[in-house]
Amino acid sequence: MRISLLLFCLFSFLFANSQWKSYLISVKGDTINCIDKADLKQGPWVLHVDELRGEPGYEEEGYFQDNKREGTWRKYNLQGDLLAVENYKWGEKDGKQQYFTPLGDLLREESWRATNPENPYDTISVPDLYDSHKFETKIVKLEVATVAHGTWTYYDPQTGFIIKTEKYFFGQLDKGSVTTAASSTKKETAAKPKEVADWEKKNSGKKNVKVRDGSTGGPQ
Repeated sequence: MRISLLLFCLFSFLFANSQWKSYLISVKGDTINCIDKADLKQGPWVLHVDELRGEPGYEEEGYFQDNKREGTWRKYNLQGDLLAVENYKWGEKDGKQQYFTPLGDLLREESWRATNPENPYDTISVPDLYDSHKFETKIVKLEVATVAHGTWTYYDPQTGFIIKTEKYFFGQLDKGSVTTAASSTKKETAAKPKEVADWEKKNSGKKNVKVRDGSTGGPQ
């Protein structure tokens, strides 16, 4: 019975791998880095890049479909630290991308949109020139394979706080959407209770006037 089972597993393994022109067997016994008879990369892959001319080496793991990256890919340095989690569609970046320090702290999140090479058109909503509450649907042809689209967020790796955000619309940066930690703090400081604002207006021009702004604690 055991011999029959071993033979069955052996024949299954040989049949499964007969479709590949080349492949590797991982330390876990999985079949990876497969190239089919048409010389196309298929299935799970691990890519290794050595250090070169001062540039650090790295490894990437993910899936290929007909020689194009598909789904989630992860990038590591040669010490095994996670550096990036990227998502692909039709071989191009699509959706959320995350990048980390070697210590695992989040640096930034990007948002991308890939184009279907067989149908490079997309439907977008454009605001009316005379009424901002109305939108017109238009079909546009995308000239590039992938574009920045959506919100990009940058983080302070030491605190985890957001230090900058910006929004893209099919590759175009919305300059009015850019916010930084400094500008956010300035806006928060500028906002005062109505009573305080009225009191300051009434006493404008006077010297040595102390204003109570509602904060607690001892003297500054």
